[in-house]
Amino acid sequence: MGQVVQEAEPVFSGAHEGLCLCTSRLLFPLWELPVFVARGTSDVTSESGVVTCRLSVGALQVIENKIRSLEKFLRSRRNQRRGLYGCVAGLGDVTGSILYGTGSDLGNGDRSMVRNLFGAYSRNVESSAGATSNKRQRLPYSPAELAAMEVRAMECIRQLLLRSGEALFLLQLLSQHHVARLVQGFDANLLQALVQLTFHQLVCSEEGDRIATMLISALMEYYTGPDGRGTVDDISGRLREGCPSYFKESDYKFFLAVECLERAAVTSDLVEKENIAREAFNFLSKVPESADLRTVCKRFEDLRFYEAVVRLPLQKAQALDPAGDAFNDQIDEAIREHAIAQREKCYEIITSALRSLRGESLQMEFGSPVRPAAMRPVLDQASRKKYICQIVQLSVQSSDRLFHEYLYRTMIDLGLENELLEYGGPDLVPFLQNAGREPLQEVRAVSAISTTSSISHSKAPITSNQAKYFDLLARYYVLKRQHMLAAHILLRLAERRSTDARDVPSLEQRRQYLSNAVLQAKNASDNGGLVEELEAIASRLESSSSMSEPIQNGSVPDNNANVEFVKVVQEKAKELSLDLKSITQLYNEYAVPFELWEVCLEMLYFANYSGDADSSIIRETWARLIDQALSSGGIAEACSVLKRVGSHMYPGDGAVLPLDTLCLHLEKAALERLESGVESVGDEDVARALLAACKGATEPVLNAYDQLLSNGAILPSPNLRLRLLRSVLVVLREWAMSVFAQRMGTTTSGASLILGGTFSQEQTTVINQGIRDKITSAANRYMTEVRRLPLPQSKTEAVYRGFRELEESLISPFSYDRF
Repeated sequence: MGQVVQEAEPVFSGAHEGLCLCTSRLLFPLWELPVFVARGTSDVTSESGVVTCRLSVGALQVIENKIRSLEKFLRSRRNQRRGLYGCVAGLGDVTGSILYGTGSDLGNGDRSMVRNLFGAYSRNVESSAGATSNKRQRLPYSPAELAAMEVRAMECIRQLLLRSGEALFLLQLLSQHHVARLVQGFDANLLQALVQLTFHQLVCSEEGDRIATMLISALMEYYTGPDGRGTVDDISGRLREGCPSYFKESDYKFFLAVECLERAAVTSDLVEKENIAREAFNFLSKVPESADLRTVCKRFEDLRFYEAVVRLPLQKAQALDPAGDAFNDQIDEAIREHAIAQREKCYEIITSALRSLRGESLQMEFGSPVRPAAMRPVLDQASRKKYICQIVQLSVQSSDRLFHEYLYRTMIDLGLENELLEYGGPDLVPFLQNAGREPLQEVRAVSAISTTSSISHSKAPITSNQAKYFDLLARYYVLKRQHMLAAHILLRLAERRSTDARDVPSLEQRRQYLSNAVLQAKNASDNGGLVEELEAIASRLESSSSMSEPIQNGSVPDNNANVEFVKVVQEKAKELSLDLKSITQLYNEYAVPFELWEVCLEMLYFANYSGDADSSIIRETWARLIDQALSSGGIAEACSVLKRVGSHMYPGDGAVLPLDTLCLHLEKAALERLESGVESVGDEDVARALLAACKGATEPVLNAYDQLLSNGAILPSPNLRLRLLRSVLVVLREWAMSVFAQRMGTTTSGASLILGGTFSQEQTTVINQGIRDKITSAANRYMTEVRRLPLPQSKTEAVYRGFRELEESLISPFSYDRF
């Protein structure tokens, strides 16, 4: 009473116990023994010295024979269903596995057998849970179930014996070929793992399987290398017969392919070389997941067989991720990232070939043992381009979207944009749109913009990396003659903003983008008013550029500048490049504060400013610009500014180029400087500057002078009136010369430059007569004006004589030669 009842445990038969005892006696001496030893060193676990097998070939063969005999005995009883094997017939597969990946070797039959064995037991336990506690539980296993359990345990022992026999056979084969020679290419870490490898690890661990694979590879290279001693079939037959679990069918295919590659490398005939390479490719296509593709694909690169370089890694990527976890964003993120990483390792093999052809190989070169990197023939540029295009064309045939994105990014990084745009797949546009963070529907909607809609783009900042993809997208649209789409993308780049001042395009870059956008819009069959809007934006950009240089160069008002003011100047200069400002911002926040009056006038002209009836702001701005020029370079500089700025704004509506204000301002300044001796000013300087501002049109200039001379309140000084009359004489002479040029018959288009039309010779004669009458009348009137001046005749005589001679030359047609 009170004692705990021990749970019943199965007791196997004496046959099972005897089998375990026999197996342990055979394997125990080897089980924890390191199978390799480094001779010639005191530390047996050190990799230095000559690596050999610890046991002799004879001893290994004796042990192998005993183990294989026992395994053969067990296998025969299983096949003949003798003893307990006959008792469990019909219960399904009862095989077991002692390997590290038991799940892979344990088939569906094994799992169903386990359910058969333990399913009834579970049900019995559940059913007995409601029974009275004083009832005694029945035994959990039936005799048939106990027999099945024992048979499964015996099968595990048989597989252990089979695997051990194969390991012993492999060790014998390696010893016969001198282990030290086979491992001479191993690195220090692998050598250390080799000499520390126990027989137990070689038989049952993943590390042991990996080292065995490396040893077999070295053995196969011994046979298939340039100084090989045979063929793959010579050694593979022994491996497949003696240790099939170490040398699988996939390994056999792989080494057959390697042998083909070796033969192709030494073949001079190009057709035969390609045929042999294709044979190797066909072998590897059957076992892509088991091949070391980095080394193999480098050999295919040497043979210029790029079909294998592209297709084999893609096949392996599919084999490593058959369920497509890399494309499934509904699964666990860690699983998806692992699948993507596995695929990208395969993709890197393909892009490595592109880098090699581009001349930008990775630092770690996976060279072929037959053809090292230094011995490869150097390709000319045409051949490089040909093979690059071949790789790209083969790559885009794949349906692997993840690979396409990886390939496109690599090509952009390598500077292969032209090849990408020419040979990219149908998913290139969505890739560029997504990489630039541009919504797909927004870009597609661009082509449907109506003629009345205005340009509207996202104002989100764009980094330089995103801009790179936008630039490629624009180039793609240009290549495909989709001009409107290209224009909108280029505008997006011209207007792009950035939160980082170091990542901002220069104003020159923005101007280039905008210029290309205008060109594309003009090439479109129906631009929907886009050209006008782009040109308006270009004018804003031109204003920004005009302001940027003087601000950055310090061409700003002094204002007793201090450190704080300099900081403000620097900040304003940076702000100009961050994005495109509105015309109001440019005028009020940059142009006016920094006294950039020329830019102010250009913006007022561009904006068709009409904020005040008397144009006082425009007149004041012109006055400030002229004063600024006078202070920096005198009358000569002021006249130069007037010619440059005025000619840009003429003809306009007259308000933006107030000739009367400019004339009075300059004439006053010229007289003051001349009388004070500050500057030597010619009588014709101001008049000719006004004529140049009006692009040679004399009547607007003459009207401006006439308006000033008719108002005595404006010109109270006789000396100033005399100076204006000298300038009027210059204008009238210019007008007269144009009339004489036409009269000489040199051209019939002179009148059209003045009157704005094209006339016949007879019409021109009539028109010229009218113009001569106007000039004659004006000359006569101004002679009278000169005589009325309260000045000594010595000052006025030259001007009076000039008007008289002009009048006479017009009346007498043959006296014009004096001009």
